[in-house]
Amino acid sequence: MIIYNVTINVEEEIEKEWLIWMQETHIPEVLQTKKFQSALMTKVRVEEDMGGVTYSVQYSCPSQEMLEAYYNEDQERMQLSANKFAGKFVAFRTELELISQH
Repeated sequence: MIIYNVTINVEEEIEKEWLIWMQETHIPEVLQTKKFQSALMTKVRVEEDMGGVTYSVQYSCPSQEMLEAYYNEDQERMQLSANKFAGKFVAFRTELELISQH
C-alpha cells in the first residue's frame, strides 16, 4: 500500500471556501480516477510561522504502478483544477509506504 500525501498550507482568508471545495469537489474527483481506494483529510494542529492553516490529505493507493498511472493520466488535470486558489496556498507531495497497521 502506498499513501500519496499532499500537505497544503492555505491562507486564512480562503480557508472556508477552499475546505468546502476540497471536500465536495476535489477529493471526490481524485477518487473518481479509480487510482485510490480512500482519502483521509486532516488538519495540522500546529501554528505555522509563515501563517495560514495547514491540512494533509492522504490518498491510499494499492500499488506504485497505480500511483504512476495517476501521475501520468490525472495529476496535471487535478492540479490545474486548483487554479481558482492560485497564489493563496502552497502544497507539497510525498509518497509513503505502509509498513504496518495496528
